[in-house]
Amino acid sequence: MTAADREPPVLPPVLPPGLRERVLQASRQARTGGRPVPAVAEISAAEAFSRAADAFYGLLNALADHDWHTPVLRGLDVQGLVGHLIGVEYDMHSALEGHPGVADASHVGSTQDAALREATRSAEQTRTDWRRAADRTLDLVPAGPDPSTHVALYGMRLSLRALLVVRAFELWTHENDIRRAVGWPASAPDDSTLSLMTDLAARLLPYAATRARLDQVDVHLVLTGPGGGTWDVTAGEGTSDPAAVMIVTDALGFCRLAANRITPAELDPYVTGDLDRAAEVLAAACTLALD
Repeated sequence: MTAADREPPVLPPVLPPGLRERVLQASRQARTGGRPVPAVAEISAAEAFSRAADAFYGLLNALADHDWHTPVLRGLDVQGLVGHLIGVEYDMHSALEGHPGVADASHVGSTQDAALREATRSAEQTRTDWRRAADRTLDLVPAGPDPSTHVALYGMRLSLRALLVVRAFELWTHENDIRRAVGWPASAPDDSTLSLMTDLAARLLPYAATRARLDQVDVHLVLTGPGGGTWDVTAGEGTSDPAAVMIVTDALGFCRLAANRITPAELDPYVTGDLDRAAEVLAAACTLALD
């Protein structure tokens, strides 16, 4: 037997019970919610909508004629889905101009006629009309209400800034609906747009949890990657002793969850605290989608 054979084995250190949780808790108290480093360039909500519109228009220009008849969503083919988005832009115009009729309109019902109408038209006509409608939205923004002023549309009362981010979210989501339907790889928003999307989705978690009638829970949300960050929000309805959870997941994946395009299980987050309560919060996030 050699001297090396007589050496005692090196064992992993035994950590005191609960040390990891105490370190994490101390870290959260020492450093408030922040943004990833390096920071992404800040852009306006109008610019985010403009970028999402350009990406969507680029997709429409790349589609072959037969792609426009591919089934996508709610019984609509690609052309019908673009017609739905034309209808959304028309309702957006009405909201920006202060017309009350769209304030509590159904997101789907209000646009269904526009969606069905495109079946009798050429793809070129549909594509051109959508681009004109999106451009009209952008034209109305500088002359419209202040970005902090609330605008009413589809039962939402949001600041114009938040509403434009919602619209960028919608265009990106439906762009990927079409990509999936025609067999193309998914796209991701640019980092600056994604940052606005993640921030909005995180800040709307309390609304989603309250609407789902969840008991109150303190959520420390950590979204990783470009466009991510950290948020501390209290979600759900009040209790004397709210649960606490930490949820760590990919920023892009969280946006897909908020768009109701993946499930919490597919998101595969890292969670500490009350696992059942975290699952309820993530399920509530799926209800933010308008579709």
